[in-house]
Amino acid sequence: MRNLTVKKFNELYDENKITSEKLVEFYLERISNSDLNAVLEINPDALFIARAMDYERKNGIKRSNLHGVPVIIKGNIDTNDKMQTTAGAKAFKGNYANKDAFLVKKLREAGAVIIGKANLTEFANFVSFEMPNGYSRLGGQTKNPYGNYDTGGSSSGSAVAIAADFALVSIGTETSGSILSPSSSNSCVGLKPTVGTVSRCGIIPISYTQDTAGPITRTVEDAFEVFKVIFGYDLEDPSTLIVKYKSLPEKIKEIPDFSGMVFGYSEQLFEWLSEEQILLFKDLLNKIEKLNGKVIKVEFENLEKINNIEVLFYEFKHGINNYLKDKNLKVKTLTDIIKFNFRNKDAIPFGQSILLKADATNINDSRYVKSLLNDRNYVREVVEKLFEKHQLTALLFPANYGAHITAKAQYPAITVPGGYTSTGPFGLTFSARKLEEEKLFSLVFLFEKKYPIRKLPE
Repeated sequence: MRNLTVKKFNELYDENKITSEKLVEFYLERISNSDLNAVLEINPDALFIARAMDYERKNGIKRSNLHGVPVIIKGNIDTNDKMQTTAGAKAFKGNYANKDAFLVKKLREAGAVIIGKANLTEFANFVSFEMPNGYSRLGGQTKNPYGNYDTGGSSSGSAVAIAADFALVSIGTETSGSILSPSSSNSCVGLKPTVGTVSRCGIIPISYTQDTAGPITRTVEDAFEVFKVIFGYDLEDPSTLIVKYKSLPEKIKEIPDFSGMVFGYSEQLFEWLSEEQILLFKDLLNKIEKLNGKVIKVEFENLEKINNIEVLFYEFKHGINNYLKDKNLKVKTLTDIIKFNFRNKDAIPFGQSILLKADATNINDSRYVKSLLNDRNYVREVVEKLFEKHQLTALLFPANYGAHITAKAQYPAITVPGGYTSTGPFGLTFSARKLEEEKLFSLVFLFEKKYPIRKLPE
């Protein structure tokens, strides 16, 4: 049952060689024997739900390809069940949601079995500048199954759970790199969708303008199967109006090669890479060329303009206060959380510098609007014009370096395993313009098929 895919699960199910209940048992045993700290909490009803899904299938009901598929979701996503939604923070202990997040509702309707909540970098890495990737007060330090390497953040547990085979698929969230980073660091496939294609309702927020949720899986096809389910319009999330009249195809469109396609990359990102990583990335560019893709060097003007998180400080405070207003918790505002942490010093071993900075903001300040418009203007005047000028099919990024560009642009991006270095697994990230997920899936599906790079952790 190791290293299953959604397709293989369904084939084995149809051959009466597997059941959802047996697979959930298998994953629960693996989680219980692990010291990777990837899972915050187990769903005590998972086996009962799996049994019910098995009963449906035996009676001729198959809701989707995710029917009976065990899923782990990030610990900042609401579930109306016996699991808490804490984002790994001590101040949120006891946060039992009275309503499923919209994407959770869609997963349940598709027949997926949510077996647990993944550990994460606490509050999706928005507590302290000193906090390491993969650490939360409630979950401890997530570890990389490939060795003593960085797990990436903030959806570290979601990626480690897939790499270590604790679930068939998982859900992460991203504001800037939080799906792409851990997916790359744990040799997974991670999709950061266009902002607005997946509802954010029921997810502990950071940013109105950048937050999204997406799948982390072992294969491109699995990521597409999950995206099909969680994609769609939600009346309560205005950002999803862009997909109100849009649907996805049943399957990924297969292409023979990259003929006629242009891929851009920037050496400006090399300053964050080691020599070994640069060589590996250049080899990956050669692989694109061997598939008849044209690879060109591009440059982002005034890149430092977009490399800021000013907008996030304002939006986090406003967003977290809105999230907390109807929750049955003693903390009702960001200020309350900060006071709680000061009273419980063990809650913040790395301090709370980001929380303090965010709490000093007011979303009505003109500085917020100026920062927001600066980001939007940069995207229009630099990123979008770059696509037009060079007639780009996609941008290529080393691992998650460049995630801040796609975050500000609200562009989709998919990372796939690209290789292994002395500092751990390394991904190749493809990014295209808004709502171009279908095209991206075709590109990465071909790359994965021609270059099956992913190795199982030892």
